[in-house]
Amino acid sequence: MKQINMEDLVQRVIDELSKKGQGVIHFPEQKQCGVKNPNNPEALEQAMKRTPARIGIGRAGTRMKTGSYLQFRIDQAAARDAVMKTISPELIESLQLPVLHSRATSMEEYLMNLDSGRMLSDESARWLEQHGDKNKDVQIVISDGLSTSACEATIPDLLPALIQGLSMRNVSVGKPVFINKGRVWIQDQVASIVNCKVVISLIGERPGLATAESLSAYMIYKPDANTVESDRTVISNIHKGGTLPIEAGAYLAELLEEILMYQASGVKLSQLRAING
Repeated sequence: MKQINMEDLVQRVIDELSKKGQGVIHFPEQKQCGVKNPNNPEALEQAMKRTPARIGIGRAGTRMKTGSYLQFRIDQAAARDAVMKTISPELIESLQLPVLHSRATSMEEYLMNLDSGRMLSDESARWLEQHGDKNKDVQIVISDGLSTSACEATIPDLLPALIQGLSMRNVSVGKPVFINKGRVWIQDQVASIVNCKVVISLIGERPGLATAESLSAYMIYKPDANTVESDRTVISNIHKGGTLPIEAGAYLAELLEEILMYQASGVKLSQLRAING
């Protein structure tokens, strides 16, 4: 049996509603209250502004209204596609990013075998050894991770802002690389190959129904065999509804300068900040 894309299925339902004279259903960017005559409309409006959760959507009998249900299915389809689709070749070309690969040969392997995304393929490791920029202050790694959509939505604005911010601070930067199907820990191998002081991974977060376009930045100072998760500094929720990509680029440049100054990241960085006021 041919598998139907969830987004296509939702579109079919919308088309059927249009044929029946119910008109085209539009889904606005801003959430709209679906509750008729709420007891406290001001409180409900404030609550809806404070959370991406699906509150105040109303109901038809014991079920969601058609518009709310279709929006749920569309968001679900977007989350699934964010994980499964491949990065746009046009984006890679426009940013002139070398493309490397992890040891995961398929998305199924990437999802089921975590270690496969934590190491470069032998061919990619050799390429980086031969062509990577060595002995720089910062090496930038970009990876689709669990959301290709996050990379496509944020990297075009974030990456130039980050590079410009580092340049203004006289921080040397190795040529950024894109790693297909990479996980966070792959940055440790990259750092060991190019011998950088700090490596930063810009990686797609696991998509949710609130957004499928959220990116995280993981930074670590000189990772080695004894590195643990608490050694990493993490900034998450980089997307149009969270920290804007351009703002994130500027902030990350400032944070990387601080990591270089203290020669530490993660919990150690927090401790040094506290000691130095």
